[in-house]
Amino acid sequence: MLDHDEHHWWYRGRRRIVRAELDRLPLRAGGDRVPVRVLDAGCGSGRTLDELRDYGDVTGIDLSEDGVAAARARGHADVRCGRLETLPWPDGSFDLVTCLDVIEHTPDDRATLRELRRVTAPGGYLVVTVPAYGWLWSNHDVVNQHHRRYGRRTLRAAATEAGWQLERITSFNGLLLAPAAAVRLAQRLRPGDIEQHESDLQVGPAWLNGALELPLRAEAAWLGRGRTLPAGLSLLALLRNGAAAGGPQPAARQAAAT
Repeated sequence: MLDHDEHHWWYRGRRRIVRAELDRLPLRAGGDRVPVRVLDAGCGSGRTLDELRDYGDVTGIDLSEDGVAAARARGHADVRCGRLETLPWPDGSFDLVTCLDVIEHTPDDRATLRELRRVTAPGGYLVVTVPAYGWLWSNHDVVNQHHRRYGRRTLRAAATEAGWQLERITSFNGLLLAPAAAVRLAQRLRPGDIEQHESDLQVGPAWLNGALELPLRAEAAWLGRGRTLPAGLSLLALLRNGAAAGGPQPAARQAAAT
């Protein structure tokens, strides 16, 4: 993953999808506003932190020491090594949290989501992406140490049981759903495939890599208009740490008020 996240069509496309979602939120830093505090939980090499700088002051955390070193080498000084179940920040530290294809790696996704909510300010947001459809379980999931894939119902249940308010949920990466399903289901017919330890994350020829990114560009434009997609290899959920009207505000706005 650290080798491929700069150029692989999947990571490039997912960044477009996430930016389309973030651009719809009132979180832009600039002018006289106090910058929002942004956490990328499971930041890997820090490539997504590069994008998140447009929205505020960025912080990252990752379980991988190699990932943390790579993120710091990119110029992100505030990156720590640690587990998402025990985050090293006080309650309400961040206005925006992203957690992109991470909670499927954690043994207890409810515990992870509760801890992410703890460090999110009242009224703050979490953008989470996960792999979709348990019936698509394959070598890719085994090699990448997934504990589960998600349907809309299971993702919604995990989020709401952890105390989040679900603002919206959508599929993405829909064009490749049918061919990917055919390949992964065919793999199950070949004995020993699960033990071959092969991942889907391979960068092919430049022309193919670019072509595969094009559908995600189109999906990002669609989702950026507030629309949703009915099916795809991944799910995105926008969650909010709900606050009553007139109640506490996100951390950056509290700071501005004082």
